[in-house]
Amino acid sequence: MARKPAPKVPSATADGGAGELPAELDRQYYRQRYADMRRLPDAELERHFQTNGVKEGRQGSPAASRSSFFDLLKSVPSILEIGPFANPAVRGPNVKYFDVLSTEMLRRRALAHKLDADRCPHIDFVSVTGDLAVVAEQFDAVVSSHAIEHQPDLIEHLIGVARILKPGGRYSLAVPDKRYCFDHFIAESTIADVLDAGARKLRFHDIASVIQHIALTTHNDSVRHWNGEHGEPVYKSAPERIRDALNTSLHSPGVYIDTHAWQFVPASFREIMQTLFDLGFSPFRVMRVYPTIRDSIEFYAILEKATDNIAPLRDELPSGFDEALYLLANPDVAKAGVNAKQHFLSYGRREGRKLQP
Repeated sequence: MARKPAPKVPSATADGGAGELPAELDRQYYRQRYADMRRLPDAELERHFQTNGVKEGRQGSPAASRSSFFDLLKSVPSILEIGPFANPAVRGPNVKYFDVLSTEMLRRRALAHKLDADRCPHIDFVSVTGDLAVVAEQFDAVVSSHAIEHQPDLIEHLIGVARILKPGGRYSLAVPDKRYCFDHFIAESTIADVLDAGARKLRFHDIASVIQHIALTTHNDSVRHWNGEHGEPVYKSAPERIRDALNTSLHSPGVYIDTHAWQFVPASFREIMQTLFDLGFSPFRVMRVYPTIRDSIEFYAILEKATDNIAPLRDELPSGFDEALYLLANPDVAKAGVNAKQHFLSYGRREGRKLQP
């Protein structure tokens, strides 16, 4: 059952609550950073940030920069980072790491990408399918940087993260903004996309995601994107990439192909996460979404574990449900020629229909 929507966390005030979290707009910081803002009264300044500042990539909070955002975790007693590769977002004796690759395999991958393998941390938990069930501990915080967009089933991922978080724990994320990375020409993901993947319980990327990643992407230079220089999708100059992507998918059933499954901007990320929570499909409420700043490729978000009570994404039919008996008990349904299972799940349960004569 859907829960009553939680009130939106204020984003335009410097004292918006949420414990120690900096506001998405710190008015004093904004005035100090931008001279043209110094004489504006609070209401006008907040209006400017929401209507112009975010669009222009102005920084409304110190927490909207990468180093400052992850510095918020300095005093957290225990942290798990998901997918650190060769550039962990957090380090320290209080941090453990989860990845689809072991430590040695991660180091080899770093060398293949001409990165410093010595920067790869020791991986404490490994699952080749990305299954967080292998993590047998709970943490005060979970961190991911450019990892959530790779999850085939976003809802299952959020439930998995919640399971390894202590009550009230937070999930801190750095998320690529699709407008300023190689996903520029790919459409934003919607709540419908997320629910579809969850209903199908995807464990591997579908054909569409692989084709998009291999053939529909463009360059990954965020500064060029901010300047309006988006290039063109790969397939425009190499149309054979579409066929290559299709063949890769069709000939690799049950194999994880590393692609982006989701394309977000800050507003769509907030909306999807809050909607999943309001519907009871996610245990996380949205605490903060710090918008993408000029020339950056990413935005930052903080979700808080608010419940362990998650509604099933798919309603189950009653044990022993018999379609013929249901139609006999409900002749109007039979007369309408409606599928018995579909009618019961969509209307019959709510209407208290009989299951048999």
